[in-house]
Amino acid sequence: MAENLKKTPLHKEHLALGGKMIPFAGFEMPVQYPAGVITEHRQVREQAGLFDVSHMGEFLVKGEGAEGFVNFVVTNDVSTRVSGQAQYNAMCLDSGGIVDDLLVYKFAEDHFKLVVNAANLDGDFEWIQGLLKEYGASGIELVDESDQIGLLALQGPAAESIMDPLTDLDASAMKYYHFAEGQVVGEPCVVSRTGYTGEDGFEIYCDTGSAVKLWRAILEEGGDRVLPIGLGARDSLRLESGLALYGNDIDRETTPLEAGLGWIVKLQKGQFKGRDALASQKEAGLERKLCGFVLKERGFPRPGCEIVIGGQTAGTVRSGMVGPTVEQGIGTGYFPLEHSAPETPIEIMIRNRALPAEVVKMPFYKDGSVKR
Repeated sequence: MAENLKKTPLHKEHLALGGKMIPFAGFEMPVQYPAGVITEHRQVREQAGLFDVSHMGEFLVKGEGAEGFVNFVVTNDVSTRVSGQAQYNAMCLDSGGIVDDLLVYKFAEDHFKLVVNAANLDGDFEWIQGLLKEYGASGIELVDESDQIGLLALQGPAAESIMDPLTDLDASAMKYYHFAEGQVVGEPCVVSRTGYTGEDGFEIYCDTGSAVKLWRAILEEGGDRVLPIGLGARDSLRLESGLALYGNDIDRETTPLEAGLGWIVKLQKGQFKGRDALASQKEAGLERKLCGFVLKERGFPRPGCEIVIGGQTAGTVRSGMVGPTVEQGIGTGYFPLEHSAPETPIEIMIRNRALPAEVVKMPFYKDGSVKR
């Protein structure tokens, strides 16, 4: 393992639990534990799983005018949220291409936290710094807090019952995409009812020095209801649930409208980065869109496999695997609009074989355990 990889505060915990470590976004992270990806995946769907997501980036935006600035940076409208609400969002280039997808936490009109993808952390911070100069407001503070914050995600139907005895917050009363400041096992934390698995659950932000204490307490409280979960199951859970992964399904060459994220683009809110391009694209109409597909035969679609429509290559698979819950080959790709309707027959090239597949509406799996 490369010596220059960063480590999260829970690195030794992963090793002690038998985690298989791999490089990911500049960090050494567990891809799986001895139970294996399939068992970990099903554990989250049926009971609960605990994820180390401390590699994610957290930026503080604070000061007079912070709300207006954040609204300039992102596509969604943060002014519609009240204090204690989180919002899924995107940052875009002038071209409309996606710089990153992120969560915005609104503590107050002058206090926000932006949670970005680990692989984009440094670039995102530079991007927002540049936008701060472009925006021209004085008195807005932008701070990269990533190295000071540990982040754990407890996900699955049993998450609430595990979380409740560990915190002074009323976990059962917390609504989806809401958060609160309180204590977990006596440590100050921000707890939000969010996650990227398609299941109910919580994300817990803490000081890096508290992360090990929280990790051990959650595993002890959960007992046989909880397992530590690695990156492998994290990916399969999010794909089955139709959730985009930056670098696969979305990137600087794709727009939120093409990616099916038009619901987080609020053109009417006023000027924001990428607005003009997105407004033009919406008016002109899309030429392609991100769609899901399922294989009609056994096979393992991987990113990069060719998508064939009517004998012609129409693109490549962006995300793909055999879904452990749906138990069939599933994936995503950008399809020409005229071939994007559900049940459209297509083929996926896997090891020089054209396997029959069809376009389907995402998500591939929806359990309904998320408290909305």
